[in-house]
Amino acid sequence: MTEEIRIYVEGGGDSSHGKARLRQGFNAFFGAVIDAARNKRTRWAVIPAGSRNSCFDDFCNACKDHPDALNILLVDAESAVCKKPREHLCNQDGWGVEAPEEACHLMTQTMEAWLVADRDALSEYYGQGFLSSAIPNNTNVEDIDKAMLESALENATRGTQKGSYKKIRHGADLLSQIDPKIVRAKAQHCERLFQTLESLI
Repeated sequence: MTEEIRIYVEGGGDSSHGKARLRQGFNAFFGAVIDAARNKRTRWAVIPAGSRNSCFDDFCNACKDHPDALNILLVDAESAVCKKPREHLCNQDGWGVEAPEEACHLMTQTMEAWLVADRDALSEYYGQGFLSSAIPNNTNVEDIDKAMLESALENATRGTQKGSYKKIRHGADLLSQIDPKIVRAKAQHCERLFQTLESLI
């Protein structure tokens, strides 16, 4: 059993407020896993790190500073994934990841893929004016190109009261509302992350 889980996530911007909101969103998304961890007295922390490179640096430092914890790196894949996450990040970013494969996880191709997996949650969040038909109806959201994800969310939300989708403004709120079960069924890398966490609690 792991005594501490620390998940270093890309995003949240440069402000402490943005990072706090993203932390809340991920804590809600991981709610069932967090409850299971706390029942086993496993400490838990989601740590938004801002930029992609900052996230990787913080993760590498954590592997040295918190060697007894399960340190997890969670970043956007940025492109289609055809290799294991650690090799993908090496090719994509030139990162030399020394951590084990189970510590490296991807939001494929970006976090927005997780959001569009649950169209009903998007519709409820944005309300009147939301154009559901603009959201791709893929059974595998990881097949959706990054640029297409951004365009689809822009087209679906521009006529709503909340306005066009903005990652910092809306992403954290949406994370707290989408159904992890739906996302896991449509995104194999999300499923892999949950399985890793569940197996180690």
